[in-house]
Amino acid sequence: MPSNDPLTLFEEPSGLRQPVLILAFSGWNDAAESATTAARYLGQIWPSEPLATIDPEEFYHFGLSRPHVRFKAGSRSEREIVWPSTDFSVSRSAALDRDLIVGVAMEPHLRWRTYCGAVIDLARRARASLVLTLGALLAEVPHTRPVRLVGGTQDPALATKLGIRSSRYEGPTGIVGVLNIICREAGMPTASLWANVPHYVSGVENPKAALALVRRVLSLLGAEADLSDLIEATQQFERNLDEVVGQNPKIAEYVRKLEGRPPDEDEAADPTPSPAAGDELPPSADIVAEIEQFLRQQRPESS
Repeated sequence: MPSNDPLTLFEEPSGLRQPVLILAFSGWNDAAESATTAARYLGQIWPSEPLATIDPEEFYHFGLSRPHVRFKAGSRSEREIVWPSTDFSVSRSAALDRDLIVGVAMEPHLRWRTYCGAVIDLARRARASLVLTLGALLAEVPHTRPVRLVGGTQDPALATKLGIRSSRYEGPTGIVGVLNIICREAGMPTASLWANVPHYVSGVENPKAALALVRRVLSLLGAEADLSDLIEATQQFERNLDEVVGQNPKIAEYVRKLEGRPPDEDEAADPTPSPAAGDELPPSADIVAEIEQFLRQQRPESS
């Protein structure tokens, strides 16, 4: 049964080496699942173990994010419920100068300030040196260009390390934006890092954007890792897109127009969920459908 404290620790996070706490949330903040893919990948590079969880009872509308039921491991008769909790793991490795805590969750529906308080409680008890949130936004960018990363932090030195510049965005925000501001108000060092995702391939996972986020975080950590499987997925993703573009003149023209646009240096690091194409570009709904259908056809059939 849930306790009064939404944060449950599996072990006391003492003795960690200036850990970096990385968080990503599916939903509004996670175009093409790029941020959560990157966070999960970072949590699996080095050996890790469960550290903590946030109970979902206060924070989720279970009619909107329904729990799942599944058979327990090794049983075909006994079921268990999997709730939409926030789970944190910790990686301790000689390859890292400091430890890594990774949390992945669905964006909560309710009591965001209380939820952020639980995250800050964990960060303080772990003596986190940085709370880093990952996000992904839909943007009018072509898939043929390198992934553009944007973000925000109040620390100029950290901004230089992350290779980001401050955004002047004002408007609706998600849990990532709220968490960053509440962390800053609580005196916690914080930063956000967002990947720009082509809006015309928003309905499929984007390993290229996830790879860009992973590489930038590794650069911040001063660490190296074998990313060959994520690189291979990115290369296959690009080959599939190039093929569908090559087979469809309408899509090819659409991409060429995007390639001709200058990058927006002031693009939001805290975006609206689905920016629309500009008036000078053709309607994209049909193009999105064609690309997604093609990519689905490229997936190997299950045996």
